[in-house]
Amino acid sequence: MSAFYHDSACAVVVDGRLVAAAQEERFTRRRHDRDAPLYAYRSCLELAGIGPADVDLLAYYENPRRKLSRQLWLALADDADPGRMPRLDATQPERELRERLGFDGPFVTVDHHEAHAANAFYCSGFEEAALFTADAVGEWTTTSYGVGDGDGIQITGEVPFPHSLGLLYSAVTAFLGFSVNGDEYKVMGLAAYGRPRYYDRLAELVTTGPDGQFRLDAGLVLPRLGGPLYPDSLAARLGVTPRLPGGEIAETHRDLASSVQLLLEDLLGQALEYLHSAHPSENLCYAGGVALNCVANSRLRRRGPFRHWFVPPAPGDAGSAVGAALLAHHRADGDRHVRRLADARLGAAPGRGALTAVLTEADVAYEDYTGRESDLLERVTDLLVQGAVLGWHQGRMEFGPRALGGRSILADPRDPAMRDRINQRVKKREEFRPFAPAVVAERAADLFELDVDSPFMLETAAVRPGVTLPAVSHVDGSARIQTVARDVAPRFHALLTCFGRRTGMPVLLNTSFNVAGEPIVNDALDALSCFVRAGLDALVVDDILVLRAAVPPAWRDHLSRAADRHAPRVHNDSYSFFL
Repeated sequence: MSAFYHDSACAVVVDGRLVAAAQEERFTRRRHDRDAPLYAYRSCLELAGIGPADVDLLAYYENPRRKLSRQLWLALADDADPGRMPRLDATQPERELRERLGFDGPFVTVDHHEAHAANAFYCSGFEEAALFTADAVGEWTTTSYGVGDGDGIQITGEVPFPHSLGLLYSAVTAFLGFSVNGDEYKVMGLAAYGRPRYYDRLAELVTTGPDGQFRLDAGLVLPRLGGPLYPDSLAARLGVTPRLPGGEIAETHRDLASSVQLLLEDLLGQALEYLHSAHPSENLCYAGGVALNCVANSRLRRRGPFRHWFVPPAPGDAGSAVGAALLAHHRADGDRHVRRLADARLGAAPGRGALTAVLTEADVAYEDYTGRESDLLERVTDLLVQGAVLGWHQGRMEFGPRALGGRSILADPRDPAMRDRINQRVKKREEFRPFAPAVVAERAADLFELDVDSPFMLETAAVRPGVTLPAVSHVDGSARIQTVARDVAPRFHALLTCFGRRTGMPVLLNTSFNVAGEPIVNDALDALSCFVRAGLDALVVDDILVLRAAVPPAWRDHLSRAADRHAPRVHNDSYSFFL
């Protein structure tokens, strides 16, 4: 389990195999939910076909006592008012999980960056690999170097807090008016619109050393408890006025995003050069929140020195639940197997029953294609070619922050107006945000300058000359690609193939099935609610198709009012960020 920080999650490993994983936010509808993952726990046990009494061991994704020492250090360094400090208790995670889950079996903790490394290595399929992790902070570690092989994983070097690449990037994220621990990808997308003219000023905040070490000017990036994630002195050093949340994005803000992105890539490149010199493998396993920066991933992979990369579908804290479970299993069982994870659809597959019951009771017409998959795919392709934007809810829910064809919004990528339409009317988000293409794996290299599979949407590549896909091409001509294999996602692959036969492009715009500020939908009723509120043209749940024209007008008003009353709660203040 991962819990009590952000992105709480549960994973279940049975006899060394990862059989289920889910984030709590998908059930509670609270984005980045940090609470004990009770709903995820129940769902994962059900998927595994076991009950609470069958759980042999519960593994927790960090060491609370080591974390407490860092929390106390931060409070003393900040000269914090004891009256404003939350209660710190290293026994709380185990005690609360035992009480709320009713669990009385063995409970073990693993170090946070060990959990990150295990999440990558034990899902990679590599017999041996160099290990690299980078995030804001674990207990004390912010970056780690190591090696994985048949004897397990070993962390051989680390960079301690407060010297953190994740912290640096998050400080700039907050400076640009976005939320930390959730909106860093907005900075990555905004970077393509700017020039790195603040690179030198940001680089002055970092001093690099031997053995993969670096140090930050902590006085300019270390937050104040209860205050913003950056001190006021950072604005003076950069010569840039911080952007207020929701404010206009100026040229200086675009250039600052470009600068911090380039600096991150350079610092990561130096770290990987050191790692390769220390552990000269051809294989790299990489995890931690920084690994979600797919622009950096692609540029660094092409630059070398590692030939083969593996980044898991949930490299951040949610995925640490997977890492903790796998690491605990390998240590307890002596298991030497490393299995390749090819499919991120590890969550529940709630059926259509609740949806059809609601539609029938409300006398809402729908089309049922049970047993007629080819007819369904042709019908959906008709709608897409005609310009429809539709919700696609199929099978098991994806684990991690990317929608990969299980809980997706789909549209025609050839329509030059489609990106702005979905950003403004459907997703209700910033206009600079790009969308991703999903493409059949066997045609990916024909359409994109991509030389590897990208099943988890963690790679970017340029659209090939002569290929016109304006709705999924970023301002710099790149695209964040998902390659879809027939044997992994047969129905999604079949839809892409059907669309390709009709248009010559087996590609669809694929974005997560949610609106701004909400988690990705979970069950069919979540999908129905989002479909109505987002104004989608159609909804496909399993074999059921619902058209927007069939939805009663009163539904939209009612669901919009309900959403306003129960706005998603996001945990991203500076206390939750570090404590």
